[in-house]
Amino acid sequence: MSPRSRPLEYARLTWPEVAEAAAEDRVCLIPVGTLEDHGHHLPIDADLRIVAEICWRTAEEAADETVLLPAVPHGYSPHHMDFPGPITIAWDTFTRYVTDVGISLARHGFRRLLFLNGHGSNQNLVETAARLVMVEHPETLAAAAFYLTSPESLAAIDDLRESDRGGMAHACELETSLYLAIDPEGVDMELARDERSYPEGQHAWLDWTDGSLKLMPWWSSFSRTGVQGSPTLATPEKGKALLEAAVAEAVSYVRELRDKPLPERRRPEGP
Repeated sequence: MSPRSRPLEYARLTWPEVAEAAAEDRVCLIPVGTLEDHGHHLPIDADLRIVAEICWRTAEEAADETVLLPAVPHGYSPHHMDFPGPITIAWDTFTRYVTDVGISLARHGFRRLLFLNGHGSNQNLVETAARLVMVEHPETLAAAAFYLTSPESLAAIDDLRESDRGGMAHACELETSLYLAIDPEGVDMELARDERSYPEGQHAWLDWTDGSLKLMPWWSSFSRTGVQGSPTLATPEKGKALLEAAVAEAVSYVRELRDKPLPERRRPEGP
């Protein structure tokens, strides 16, 4: 593993330095999160803090291959609005905003972008934004991913988890462990309460990988604390291992994007 260097932070560059970074064919690493309720024991910045930390460490690990963008702090969370704290952005405004971030970077000459998302309800919208960037700039590769969802990461989760299905959904064993590894002073484990109240069925359930039938009612209709899962099983040691897996995953995404040839539109061939 290479020594870590300080990330190249987009916001700290001068405009000539931005042009230089684009010419170096770096991958723009863009964390995307939200602010919303995470039980009584976690701050409302959990999704944002975790994905921003993963991206920072990824940019340290791949310092010569990336430029780190400021995080997109607000996402799509209308179903959480019964709990004090969330800031939700309308789906179309959010999608357009993320798209515009990508299009701006493409206009400046960046050709490889990775939106790394940390909030479940953002995911389809972030994927759509990445696609729209490539529609507007066909010579660009814009990708979207949710952290800890690659086969390697899911295997790491299975090795660490103590809860069964439903224990890793929200403010859960996984997210609480990650926050304990990042900022243990920010977690009050005395207030952690397990809650497994989502109306599961054969095809609809919430966990780190959800069921195939997508069903998302108002969060308050099934959760009293904001939790869905088993945060009492969280430990800093699990969080450290999960964080390492998430960074390794994101670095592999960066390098795959770097290796891919840029797309080129062609005239379709007839029979």
